[in-house]
Amino acid sequence: MTALTQSYVFGASAKPLIGETIGVNFERTVARFPDHDALVVRAQGVRWSYVELNAKVDAFASGLIALGLEPGDRVGIWSPNSSEWVITQFATAKAGLILININPAYRVVELEYALNKVGCRALVTAARFKSSDYIAMLGQLAPELDDAQPGKLEAAKLPTLEIVIRLGDEKTPGMYNFADIPALARKADRARLEELSPLLQFDDAINVQFTSGTTGFPKGATLTHHNILNDGFFCTEQMRLTERDRLCIPVPLYHCFGMVMGNLGCTSHGATMVYASEGFDPLAVLETIEAERCTALYGVPTMFIAELDHPDFARFDLTSLRTGIMAGSPCPVEVMKRVVNDMHMNEVEIAYGMTETSPVSFQSAVDDPLERRVSTVGRVLPHLECKVIDKRGRIVPTGTSGEICTRGYSVMLGYWDDEEKTREAIDAAGWMHTGDLGVLDGEGFLNIVGRTKDMVIRGGENVYPREIEEFLYRHPKIQQAQVIGVPDEKYGEELCAWVQLREGEETSAEEIQAFCKGQIAHFKIPRYIKFVDDFPMTVTGKVQKFKMREQMIEELGLTQKKTA
Repeated sequence: MTALTQSYVFGASAKPLIGETIGVNFERTVARFPDHDALVVRAQGVRWSYVELNAKVDAFASGLIALGLEPGDRVGIWSPNSSEWVITQFATAKAGLILININPAYRVVELEYALNKVGCRALVTAARFKSSDYIAMLGQLAPELDDAQPGKLEAAKLPTLEIVIRLGDEKTPGMYNFADIPALARKADRARLEELSPLLQFDDAINVQFTSGTTGFPKGATLTHHNILNDGFFCTEQMRLTERDRLCIPVPLYHCFGMVMGNLGCTSHGATMVYASEGFDPLAVLETIEAERCTALYGVPTMFIAELDHPDFARFDLTSLRTGIMAGSPCPVEVMKRVVNDMHMNEVEIAYGMTETSPVSFQSAVDDPLERRVSTVGRVLPHLECKVIDKRGRIVPTGTSGEICTRGYSVMLGYWDDEEKTREAIDAAGWMHTGDLGVLDGEGFLNIVGRTKDMVIRGGENVYPREIEEFLYRHPKIQQAQVIGVPDEKYGEELCAWVQLREGEETSAEEIQAFCKGQIAHFKIPRYIKFVDDFPMTVTGKVQKFKMREQMIEELGLTQKKTA
């Protein structure tokens, strides 16, 4: 390979892109491996072959059609990892419905925004998860459920939502039960599902995932069959995944990490999707790897740390493992080495990307030297382009820091109903401007060195300060609030809020945290709160958050850990 001199790479490949919808691709896998394990969910006692999973998907999809849902309609899913999540993912894809991923940690304000932003007609919801009572929160937003016929909701605060489908056996007024939906389908509905298969196009929008910029509420990254099916396929192709592999997926399905790199990566290869528990539980992961003889494992660094440091770690046989992916936030070098040595994951890889690029654009290879796998995020995936540019938009020489831009099949259609933000992110030539700073070396390996955007990554969760700031402004005693990220050994980063109170007011950090609790997701609640009279500003009146961050690092005695 000729050494690169300019920071531009293209992922050449003899293997073509998949030119079909998720449903067609899934059917192809079912035909090839009908009796292979498709899905194992230990918490639910589920073990389904590909042919069994396909039958459940078709039955649920036909039921959704019977409810009057039509291609292009939006169906939200608000649930932790479960078999129903998988059924819903593939059923909506086959019916041409757009699946709206709703973070299980969302609270009332965020749920209301997400459902209304995309105009959800239907919502599939769990009853509860951890400290979140989903049914109660829905009742708070839509008290009309109490008197509504299932499928006929008319709620003032949720004007487009008509259908609510809840998981579990309990009955709730105004809601269908998930298990009841297949029985609604008639012969004509099942026929309609078959008719749709050749009509749906792989460039159709099929999924919206909420992600944020540095201002305002989350934006809905709109993804197609082509986006996520191919990214899931080539990401796991890089891992050399085959139908003989069993992938343990403890990462949440509402993320691309779970539903794309996990589910679609498996189904495009005939591999087995394995879920240890509803939410991440290190002991459940270790037990599941041993019991199911998993060959691959996903996780963000904090998950791998929790598994490695579990007091019972040594008693589990993890020798079935060979590969996996660590992604979602910077990967500590020492953790990566322990994963290789202590978890037998000699072929573990690091991946880099963003929701807007479906998500992975760079990934290490199984045969890259360990030093490369712990110091870079690998090389560009097949069929994708990357360039690193300066502030004027010019490609920089290799070895020079600049903004990472990605172009190719994986770039989203745009942000749902937000042309302005879409144009800011994707330029006229089709390049997605990531906002991340990176250095490309002469061999095409990328190293992430920072972010141009004001984003905090806490334990794999993207947290956007402006969204939290706008929520804090609702507090009657707060005049101004500025939120930053500061280093944290466990989560990579933690949130810190600088708060300026209204004249004559007094409060405490605990009171402000209590104000946030139950209203915004737990990972968005600032851990540190500093009361100030003013903020460091530029001459033009812009807050200098880097100075705030430097001051807090010094005050709190924090240090940045060495990361890959």
